[in-house]
Amino acid sequence: SNLMAAQMTNAHRRFLQVLMSNGITEGSEARKLHQHCCETDKVYYAHDKLDDFISTINSHLQPLFMQIRKGISEDDGRAHYAVVNLAETEVTKMASDYTEIELELFRKTMDLIILSENGFASSTDILNLADQLKTKKMKKKEAEQVLKVFVEDKWLSEKNGEYTLHTRCIIEMEQYILSNYQDVARKCNICHSLAIQSQVCESCGIGMHLPCVRKYFRGQTEPRCPKCNEFWSCDTP
Repeated sequence: SNLMAAQMTNAHRRFLQVLMSNGITEGSEARKLHQHCCETDKVYYAHDKLDDFISTINSHLQPLFMQIRKGISEDDGRAHYAVVNLAETEVTKMASDYTEIELELFRKTMDLIILSENGFASSTDILNLADQLKTKKMKKKEAEQVLKVFVEDKWLSEKNGEYTLHTRCIIEMEQYILSNYQDVARKCNICHSLAIQSQVCESCGIGMHLPCVRKYFRGQTEPRCPKCNEFWSCDTP
């Protein structure tokens, strides 16, 4: 295919290596890295061509069932990039890094977060699960340590004792979450990526990320749902 005809240069390889070792890279960092890789490799650099640069890498990753994916931080709406292995689900990918009991705690935490109203689970609720695990019971101290590791490894984010899914987790596990939580998982009506922390229309049930809500309703005196046009009853951030 002519996509494959676009040569994978050393600049592309270097960019991919850094992305893989970072786990997840914020948009402005990815743009700096793009420039740095092109200049180091003395290849043509255009500041608005990052997406094309990534498409070239993705065309070469395709036969390996891998892809660089772009996602949005639910916190501030910024773009992030992560390398996703399409051949593995979240669980197989994590299985090489964590024990069975740690994975069970993660899955249970994920349930709490995704089934919650606001996309968060309190540490109290998560720690209460620790002694109900099927694999074996986990002491609270031990569970606290495991949660800490999940935060360090960028699967979870924590703010004031409340946990949610990290942007990396959302990018890498989007398919897994959409197929395993079909009844509750929804995509944002504005940016079309998975929305965990979101506001939901009381009339038609569509969801929107908080940063997307903020952008969409900016300057509107009476916010109305982009889909059904009913009054948006949530407090807009």
